Amino acid sequence: MAHTESLVSLNGTQISYIGHDAVEIPLFLGDTYGQFAKRLDLSFNQLRSLAGLKMFTELEELVVDNNQLGNDLQLPRLPNLHTLTLNKNQLTDIEALLEHLADVTPSLQYLSLLGNEACPNQLVNPDKDEDDYQRYRYFVLYKLPNLKFLDSRKVTKNEVIEAGARGAFMKVVKPKSEAPQNESGSENRQLPYTPLPRGSRDAKNHKGVFAKCRYIYYGKHSEGNRFIRNDQL
Repeated sequence: MAHTESLVSLNGTQISYIGHDAVEIPLFLGDTYGQFAKRLDLSFNQLRSLAGLKMFTELEELVVDNNQLGNDLQLPRLPNLHTLTLNKNQLTDIEALLEHLADVTPSLQYLSLLGNEACPNQLVNPDKDEDDYQRYRYFVLYKLPNLKFLDSRKVTKNEVIEAGARGAFMKVVKPKSEAPQNESGSENRQLPYTPLPRGSRDAKNHKGVFAKCRYIYYGKHSEGNRFIRNDQL
């Protein structure tokens, strides 16, 4: 059958169904391998649901990288699942995801969420930094304290201690951005941020403007606060 041409099965326990643009798990996979499969790789499809996993009662490893899974993700209870990789999907709500995983995957020890907005990794989210990512790790470990490996790093003993002490307060919150509306009710095109007054922003009609600018400086990524003495002038 056409849908089995690139299906790889090793003794019926390790199944790979990769790159088929499937939007859901084919029924034949569960019917044929559900009772025996220990490892299932469904990467590089277009999956928006994992409802078909209910047939995979003995699953221990699940790889669903590069799909279209979002915040409505629902897994069946998988009591033996110890490894789950959800890299490069459409996950944004980290708290809801972790609470769901805590409920349905009690044996989970290895989790990877790289490439999702829910994971503030600097490699895929340039506006984030290492502090953001570390706070995320503490929060994940607070919710899933049995993890031994998260994303690309082994969980350390210090991280477990810190997560237990402060992890509940480490949730990375993404502020909602709502574009202002003009008088006609349509959204204005969002311009890049600039501290300059509005009258000086138009490159075609630029003019010098003197005005006060209010801002808050947190010193992030600075070289420290420096003071210049009179003898240094």
